Amino acid sequence: MFVNRHKNQLVTKDEALSGRPVPAFSVPERHTVLGHPLEGPYPEGLEIADFGLGCFWGAERIFWQTPGVWTTLVGYQGGHTTHPTYEEVCTGQTGHTEAVRVVYDPSLVSYDELLKRFWEAHDPTQGFRQGNDIGTQYRSAIYTHTPAQGTAADASRASYQRVLTSSGYGDITTEILPAANRPFYPAEGYHQQYLEKNPGGYCGIGGTGVSCPVGVAKADTP
Repeated sequence: MFVNRHKNQLVTKDEALSGRPVPAFSVPERHTVLGHPLEGPYPEGLEIADFGLGCFWGAERIFWQTPGVWTTLVGYQGGHTTHPTYEEVCTGQTGHTEAVRVVYDPSLVSYDELLKRFWEAHDPTQGFRQGNDIGTQYRSAIYTHTPAQGTAADASRASYQRVLTSSGYGDITTEILPAANRPFYPAEGYHQQYLEKNPGGYCGIGGTGVSCPVGVAKADTP
């Protein structure tokens, strides 16, 4: 992955690249692993969760391997540039972070369980970086789609902060914001399910080793 070594603060809307009115590329129709549509339409009853936790290649794999997840796709979110390209995001001049959109069946996996996987898969105290990946595009983020998601995300952050503090970690820097005003722009096709296509590819995802005390997967009922 591209390592951003010079952008250590978010750009303002006025400073950001303007982008374009339509995407500069197309996105594959279906998920390479799960076989379902990437951009929909999604079956009734499914819900959407958006997470940023560093390099989206490894982050996406964590979620597509989660039982109850229907499809996943990677993209750019939280910034100002419309329909950005990967190269633009890597400049730090879009304000976007690398994000994973998770479409899931809440009867099979809870949002709390997804939050648990999110927190434990990365170090949310690192600010504009994850390990050797440095830049605002690697910041930790949760973009919520309902008030219930917002409440659950805030509660999980508070719970995880307590155990991280007791383990010697600093403050969580994760931004938790409504997705409504922060459009998700799908990334280029070669980024989608990258580690399935490139099993030996780079994965910078790594957690703190501290268990998050939230999230219980729903057991199958007879």
